Amino acid sequence: MSHDRAPPVASNAKVSAADSVVTSVVTKMTAAERRATAGLASIFGLRMLGMFIILPVFALYAETLPGGRDHTLVGIALGAYGLTQALLQIPFGWASDRWGRKPVIVVGLLVFALGSFIAAWAPTIGWTIVGRIVQGAGAISAAVIALAADLTRDSVRSRAMAAIGMTIGATFALSLIGAPALTPVIGVPGIFVLTGVLALGAIGVLLRTVAGHEPSFAPRHATSQWRRVIFDRQLLRLNYGIFALHAALMALFVQVPFMLRDNGIAAGDHWLVYLPVLVGSVALMLPAVWQADRPGRGKIVFVGAVAVLFAGQSMLAVAGTSLPMTIAALVVFFTGFNLLEALLPSLISKFAPPAIKGTATGVYSSVQFFGTFAGAAAGGWLSQRHGAAAVFGFGLVLTALWLALSAGMSAPPAYNQSNYSMGET
Repeated sequence: MSHDRAPPVASNAKVSAADSVVTSVVTKMTAAERRATAGLASIFGLRMLGMFIILPVFALYAETLPGGRDHTLVGIALGAYGLTQALLQIPFGWASDRWGRKPVIVVGLLVFALGSFIAAWAPTIGWTIVGRIVQGAGAISAAVIALAADLTRDSVRSRAMAAIGMTIGATFALSLIGAPALTPVIGVPGIFVLTGVLALGAIGVLLRTVAGHEPSFAPRHATSQWRRVIFDRQLLRLNYGIFALHAALMALFVQVPFMLRDNGIAAGDHWLVYLPVLVGSVALMLPAVWQADRPGRGKIVFVGAVAVLFAGQSMLAVAGTSLPMTIAALVVFFTGFNLLEALLPSLISKFAPPAIKGTATGVYSSVQFFGTFAGAAAGGWLSQRHGAAAVFGFGLVLTALWLALSAGMSAPPAYNQSNYSMGET
């Protein structure tokens, strides 16, 4: 009997070795995949620059505009971008499934540039809100994520999505450091002009660097597909997570610039705080990013990142006028934030079937930007009426619920299947 079993064992060993070799080959990105990932990550980063770069300077700049001393209006101006993004991500995602990713991305970048120029010209807080609304109407996030998924294989997609997520983190870091330094030189209106010019440049990046076949999917059983995307329990958890993440971020930036100013740090010197905060947070989150794709580690890393985010907000809520405590809290917060920004796009791409990936990422991006609007508006209202503790308490409640929901999520799938049954838990 043992003699009969020997050949299969040897054969299995050979197959196992062969599988190992194949795996090592397919997990390497091709040149086309690297080029597409780099191009789309840079486009996504330039696009997100429009949201991030004014965060550290706008609340203080708004005080110089008619109506800008009302923190509620300041919050609306910060979040108006997210409101139109939220409303239009799903239509843009659907349109990218129907007519192609690149045309949708080009249109979105043109609209964003127009809004940037309106915001640069704006003589009042009201016109600034209009400019931010138009900026947000170029809702291309879903189309960019879907195109990145189209042009990469399942075996390397996590790294492609993580590259986009890490680019968002890098853009955020550049914004926090660059905006306070640029403001004395070109002012906030000049920063708006700069983001508009960069958006136009991103069109050239798209057309020159993102080459290759763009898959198209004929829409079938539209009602059924929408139901599958919206009511899948795993995607619901992720969609709530991106809402909570960006709501907490925007609420934080209604309050933190004033905290730093009250600690004696001039607006132009805020980058001296943000630079070490971001360097420290990126150094802390990178080891976790590499662990996230290892078998059995994905959920642990993800839930741990939500817990770190919660801890950072808890520290901010009690920091008061202590500058060292505020800086330590920001390091903890942005460690969790940067890690989650890297992980969430990858998880969405794993759970969403290819034929409706644009729609699924459209829903995800809509919820993300609705969180941007809700967090900024609620943060401004709470800051105006109840102070800093209420602002951070708002973020803590959102994150506590996310922590409870993420603890019950399934482990991320190892790869994306076109016939993956959404709705399973």
